[in-house]
Amino acid sequence: MTRIAVALFQDAEELDVVGPWEVLAAWSTQWPEDGVEVFTVADSSEAVTCAKGLRVLSDHTWEAAPPIDVLVYPGGRGTRRELADPVVLERLRKLREQDVLMTSVCTGALVFAAAGLLHERPATTWWGSLETLAELDPSIDLRPDDRFVDSGEVVTAAGVSAGIDMALHLVARLGSVERAREVRRYIQYDPAPPV
Repeated sequence: MTRIAVALFQDAEELDVVGPWEVLAAWSTQWPEDGVEVFTVADSSEAVTCAKGLRVLSDHTWEAAPPIDVLVYPGGRGTRRELADPVVLERLRKLREQDVLMTSVCTGALVFAAAGLLHERPATTWWGSLETLAELDPSIDLRPDDRFVDSGEVVTAAGVSAGIDMALHLVARLGSVERAREVRRYIQYDPAPPV
């Protein structure tokens, strides 16, 4: 069983959460033989209000969550608070020490940088926060033109919708390219912008 946790926190960007969730939950529910479980996790069982007002409830609290194999960490305005929270940073470090595959979307990379997870690694984030990412850790090899960057133990995605691409990459990496194509077809994701 591969357990994938999607983190929730106040003011997380909605699509950073639900984009990867859609991809990974489609994989889990449509191909149960692949042995993938996807759940959300937050500090408490109370509703989390995302950046644009969507209210969501987590499946688990951090304390009660089952073992995690992959963490998806969203961005959004709430990351500014998260990257200054020593409890959050220590939690992320411990997960990495437990060989959890750490993935971020958008400005979630800023929190990873503050935790020291991106030191001397290639990484990306939302274009408007690339400078901040470099300030948090000048050793990061910034990849401003990449939709996502897989550096082995850590995967970072660029802004908001890039989380969908990153999640499809996770399906390919953890499952197969064929399965990722099947998931992409199932959710009818054809990344050709209409404007």
